[in-house]
Amino acid sequence: MAKYMIVDGIRVEFTDERNVLQVVQKAGIHLPTFCYYTELSIYGACRMCMVEDSRGSVMAACSTPPRDKMEIRTNTSRLHDYRKMILELLLASHCRDCTICEKDGRCRLQMLATRFGLNQVRFKDTRPEMPIDDSSIAIIRNPGKCILCGDCVRMCNEVQHVGAIDFAYRGSNAIVTPAFGRTLAQTDCVHCGQCAAVCPTAAIVVKSDLKNVWKALYAPNTRTVVQVAPAVRVALGEEFGLKPGDNSIGKIFTALRMCGFNTVFDTSFAADLTIMEESKELVEKLKKGDTQMPLFTSCCPGWIKFVETKHPDLMPYVSTCKSPMEMFGAVIKDYYKKADEESGLKTVSVAVMPCSAKKAEAARDEFKTNGVPDVDYVITTTELIKMIRELGIQFNEIEPSAPDMPFSISSGAGMIFGTTGGVTEAALRRVAENSQYAMKEIEYSGVRGFDGVKSAYVTLGDTALRIAVVSGLGNADELIKKIKSGEEHFDFVEVMACPGGCVSGAGQPHAYVENKKKRAAGLYTTDKSALVKRSNDNPVVMHMYETGVLKNRAHELLHVHYHTCDKK
Repeated sequence: MAKYMIVDGIRVEFTDERNVLQVVQKAGIHLPTFCYYTELSIYGACRMCMVEDSRGSVMAACSTPPRDKMEIRTNTSRLHDYRKMILELLLASHCRDCTICEKDGRCRLQMLATRFGLNQVRFKDTRPEMPIDDSSIAIIRNPGKCILCGDCVRMCNEVQHVGAIDFAYRGSNAIVTPAFGRTLAQTDCVHCGQCAAVCPTAAIVVKSDLKNVWKALYAPNTRTVVQVAPAVRVALGEEFGLKPGDNSIGKIFTALRMCGFNTVFDTSFAADLTIMEESKELVEKLKKGDTQMPLFTSCCPGWIKFVETKHPDLMPYVSTCKSPMEMFGAVIKDYYKKADEESGLKTVSVAVMPCSAKKAEAARDEFKTNGVPDVDYVITTTELIKMIRELGIQFNEIEPSAPDMPFSISSGAGMIFGTTGGVTEAALRRVAENSQYAMKEIEYSGVRGFDGVKSAYVTLGDTALRIAVVSGLGNADELIKKIKSGEEHFDFVEVMACPGGCVSGAGQPHAYVENKKKRAAGLYTTDKSALVKRSNDNPVVMHMYETGVLKNRAHELLHVHYHTCDKK
């Protein structure tokens, strides 16, 4: 017989729901929360989701397991007053410059204050003012907007295994901070921004480069070139009424031109370059018989920083390929170099990315030519949304357009880079035979899906390879321990810092897991309609190698030597 609960007089059946909160949600009731995320451990700190049982006892719905025939109420006079008091106390010690706040309109504290009709705060703010930490190149931390929900702490420690921030002190003196009063720049922060992605207020946000981008767009004698990452196309439209996973890349190209960019490109093209180089690197590694350690992918800058700080001994086994963004940045600057010298123009290269760590990547010395970054500025999906809104562009009404020549063709393999498993699948397509059967075999090999760790066996010629696909740095950390101990052996390991891959990047509009999965599905749908499926079938890519800018220069433009390798 099915188990059930009585929620506000409604019978709600449940099976494997892990807490009362999930059962309440099944009843169509949205309980307010600050500290609850299905991806994180249950914390029960904010107490906003309190419910009352038939005996008058109150309990946190997020940390209470459901019981058969349990009766609860989610809205009583006591609970209503209780929640309003919590909100008022939070607001009393919170910066209330809402109109100029980064999260104005999207802040959960602001939303709940409006929902509960709070229009005044009776209590004085007795907390000392703390300085804003903008030392990081990618993240800004504002303690004055922190509500101590602990979401960032659990994400950084439990999911990502970075440990850059934690709680300090006790009681009313409690704060979230790096250890020993250090700044974020002085920690092992990898700039993944997942702390900002789960922060309900603007206590942690991704640093903006919009001021510099607008300046470049308005500057005379400047050619502004922009590239758009694969994952952006399936997330940006959500802010304009499209469904998660809807491909809006054509409208994005049009919007970018309306913003003032002279030339627009798709980073999926550079993903094809990455596959050409990375698959070649894997084949050469296998030919040498170097199978002691796997070849780790190098597309994700958060992952690169994690290896440098946590596992520096693995750096020699990380691919020397630049990320698609940096490959494209180097190619773009080189392609326009002669024309710039002749015309007196300056090319400014901008990248639209789903990721905060890309800002830190672009600033690295390894990705500068004569001291000038190959990618001048990185803006996130949400920053581009702000640009579109600032100009009053009606995104839903504009017509789609295509990317510019000469880098105008991308394969489906390049497009799926935006989700976990996409890089691996693209690489497998590169080395597999060109047949419908082979493509289907790869699709069902086990590299797709949102699981944090996936493994598969594939055949390359006469060699059977074991491949791992990992997303989330905590999962990567655990897998590395197994590889080092000899418990596991792989030939190729794909790692993405963000759980689920780039579709879950900190620069994307906020979304829960189900919508992130829809974004990934949208990339695979786009791949199905792509004329070119494999990177090595991209005619523009092959032309670049044969007679274009990459002829005899592929290693110079597309590979990198990380300075960390010199510190061993």
